[in-house]
Amino acid sequence: MNLLAFDTSTDTLSIAVQQGDAVWHHTGPGGAQASATLIPAVRSLMAQAGVSFDTLEAIVFGRGPGSFTGLRTACAVAQGLAFGAHGGHGVPVLPVDTLLAVAEEARHAQGCTRVVAVLDARMDEVYHARCEWRAPEARWQADADFGLGAPESVLPPPGWTVAGNAQAPYGDRLAPDAPHVAALPTAGALLRLAPALLAAGHGVPARDALPRYIRDKVAQTTAERAALRAAQAAANPQEPGVGASQ
Repeated sequence: MNLLAFDTSTDTLSIAVQQGDAVWHHTGPGGAQASATLIPAVRSLMAQAGVSFDTLEAIVFGRGPGSFTGLRTACAVAQGLAFGAHGGHGVPVLPVDTLLAVAEEARHAQGCTRVVAVLDARMDEVYHARCEWRAPEARWQADADFGLGAPESVLPPPGWTVAGNAQAPYGDRLAPDAPHVAALPTAGALLRLAPALLAAGHGVPARDALPRYIRDKVAQTTAERAALRAAQAAANPQEPGVGASQ
């Protein structure tokens, strides 16, 4: 298959292009930089692989959870490129859960088959999901509902491995008794997951390149803080300075 895959959900930008059995990879800074560098890097990698937008069969992207800015970038770029491929006739997009990609990366790199996939959600929280590899079907089975909570809320079953990028920032607050593996939702993992997901009908039209948000707090933070200050001022009308800008 000729596939383009990318993930911008973390501080690492990951891109991969597949042509038949050959795969080309690119890794670079993610975060805010991804919005400016993603498309040029995609074009450069596709040129190296000898793959054009007219020969692509699908565009695969990490849909989240992850960085709000990163997910919006991934969805917008996937949608735009998919609409324009094949002379405007378009190609399907394949949104893939980033926690599933973390589990796949841990399996590919370390042979892990029972994984609690974890990504740093900032704000002293982590995204997490249990993912179990089903060897007979060669596919992952993951929690339908992903979790979001403090690092201490992640409780792996005995014998399960915690994989992701959250151990470094949270240390022993995150499942201190479980084995840990560093893993990210790489574009390579997305490509390995893609054939089974496409065969199962998870490819969608470009207009449906949508993110998976677990938390909607980031966009509301400023308003919530203003509301909190107003509530504090109302509750303490005699206290000087409450609700004032600092």
